[in-house]
Amino acid sequence: MAVDFIMILKAIILGLVEGLTEFAPVSSTGHMIIVDDMWLHSKDFLSQSTANTFKVVIQLGSILAVVIVFKDRFIQMLGLGRNTSEANAGSRLKLTQVIVGLIPAGILGVLFDDYIDENLFSTKTVLIGLVIGAIFMILADIFGAKKPKVDSVDQITYKQAFSIGLIQCFSLWPGFSRSGSTISGGVLLGLSHRAAADFTFIMAVPIMAGASFISLLKNWQYFTMDALPFFIAGFISAFVFALLSIRFFLKLINKIKLVPFAIYRIVLAIIIYIVYI
Repeated sequence: MAVDFIMILKAIILGLVEGLTEFAPVSSTGHMIIVDDMWLHSKDFLSQSTANTFKVVIQLGSILAVVIVFKDRFIQMLGLGRNTSEANAGSRLKLTQVIVGLIPAGILGVLFDDYIDENLFSTKTVLIGLVIGAIFMILADIFGAKKPKVDSVDQITYKQAFSIGLIQCFSLWPGFSRSGSTISGGVLLGLSHRAAADFTFIMAVPIMAGASFISLLKNWQYFTMDALPFFIAGFISAFVFALLSIRFFLKLINKIKLVPFAIYRIVLAIIIYIVYI
């Protein structure tokens, strides 16, 4: 079977878009709108079902990158490390705190999943999410604590975890951005930008992995021999670029904060509006 190198190149580029935008507060959904219109749903490229499956596959690549970056943290929370008893005896982020943070959006997501899919996934609604989310990020930088009370993810309380989870519900509106809402919410609740980002990335793994695996089980029939090289290339690309972008973002976030990302979102919304509306 001959490998279509143009398809492989497109898969790598699509993986790059996913890897760079999934965890930055810029809305991967907004970027994928452009990608969808350019490539994924074009008649000579992929069918709708195969394109949707591909997006799940590259998302798994991004999730794996988070697991690698925070592997020691996940080992500690799951009680698998050598010095687990000593680590858990102190003030450390606990798995139960992550679960508490996931509850609000998890419940609303299950209740309104069909409604969101049928009514909110349009270019216009994503534009609204991009702009309002950007304004929320700017307000977080303005009104967030100048001297954060929480400098480390280990200092997060159950109340803060649940409150961040409530704010994460805004991200159910496509374009608002999961990381944009949770990092902003964390900053408004007294967390440093880095602590809020760490908690955001850690929370993302179980909810994204669960949703992705369910989608894969439903769409397993689209893993054909023809599509497999394309899927593999996209997965590897998303993993590599997500790994690089997450590490870069975590080093940068306390310095530049959220406003530059908010400005970028507004510019992206303007471009999408001009080109696609």
